[in-house]
Amino acid sequence: MSSDNALIGVVDRPGAERDALASTIAKDGLAVLAAADVDQLPAETVLVVVHSRAVSPGDWPELCRRLPTLVVSDDRQDSELFSAVDAGLVDYVVDPLRHGHLLRRMIRRVIEVNRLAGERERDRLRLAELNEHLETHLAMLRLDQQAGGQIQRKLLPPSPQYSGSVRCDYWLAPSLYLSGDFLDFQHFDERYTIFYFADVSGHGASSAFVTVLLKYLFNRWQGEWDGRDPEALAPGWLAALNRELLDTGIGKHATLFVGVIDREQRYLHYSLGSQFPMPLLVADDTTLTLAGEGMPVGLFPDVEYPRLGCALPDDFRLWLCSDGILDCLPGASLDERLEVLMQRARSHRTLAGLRDSLALGEQVEGNEVAADDANGDELPDDLTIMMLSGFGDDNA
Repeated sequence: MSSDNALIGVVDRPGAERDALASTIAKDGLAVLAAADVDQLPAETVLVVVHSRAVSPGDWPELCRRLPTLVVSDDRQDSELFSAVDAGLVDYVVDPLRHGHLLRRMIRRVIEVNRLAGERERDRLRLAELNEHLETHLAMLRLDQQAGGQIQRKLLPPSPQYSGSVRCDYWLAPSLYLSGDFLDFQHFDERYTIFYFADVSGHGASSAFVTVLLKYLFNRWQGEWDGRDPEALAPGWLAALNRELLDTGIGKHATLFVGVIDREQRYLHYSLGSQFPMPLLVADDTTLTLAGEGMPVGLFPDVEYPRLGCALPDDFRLWLCSDGILDCLPGASLDERLEVLMQRARSHRTLAGLRDSLALGEQVEGNEVAADDANGDELPDDLTIMMLSGFGDDNA
């Protein structure tokens, strides 16, 4: 409401002085209504001009809570004026009839200040309401993410798990509640063990949904495999998954390592799609980076993935890590961090030993999967470590 359309109340004792005060205020076209008491003013009054003599000292606090108030007085040393100022009314004019122009400017200023204050209060209430809605939605989203994380963990294999004389241990730490990292380890038959290690681009809900698709597809393809041509299984799976991800059009790709362990021949058949860092094979205090390279899965059509393989020593440890581990290793360059990873893979015989050597703070609480409510800082990326070890007498 503009000040020209606002109703100004004038409170003073009836008489010529009150009428003169009302006339002075009305000179610029302001709407004015004079009254002997503030209770006589209508509800649409936006500001009251009160003479200090018209209000008892104890009534000033209540008056300033009810309406924006401007005090006028005939004398700067007026004790009633001091009472008004003590109550918090700092807008006042002395000798208003003489300073009518100043009085009208003060009235317009007080109206504008209170209009802005009203707008700020409405904005504050609106923001408080929006913030409450936002907090509610965030709490619902957090619950959904926690539930999704619990379901995702149910899709993971137990840790440790055995397939004959090959053991699988792993540890997975989501950066939030859901992870784009995923793995599986399956005992196929008396001869073969199948496993894969995946890192879907990004992290969070969309990447976690892709891991569910991976689980479903690999389980289906494993059920369709007849146990022949193990060297063709891994590249065939990667090519099929590449087509599936491209057909979905979700804009997600993944790095993968798929392996088939021939426990009878003690040989690893594998293929990979841009796995980084590369798996490390440790035996007899010697560390070997597995050879090979391949395109990421889900980026380019008609990709052929390599058929690769290597012999597995009698006592081996095969380490697979997602790239999130590089954020937890010392070193100024990538090569330095990869060298540190190789040294630690060689020096630690257990997954827990390697995990505890990383700069993870309190995020390391938990067994195979870090807890949702870990008190440490959030990890910059999902982090997963998988260790396969063997052999011994294969009685499976």
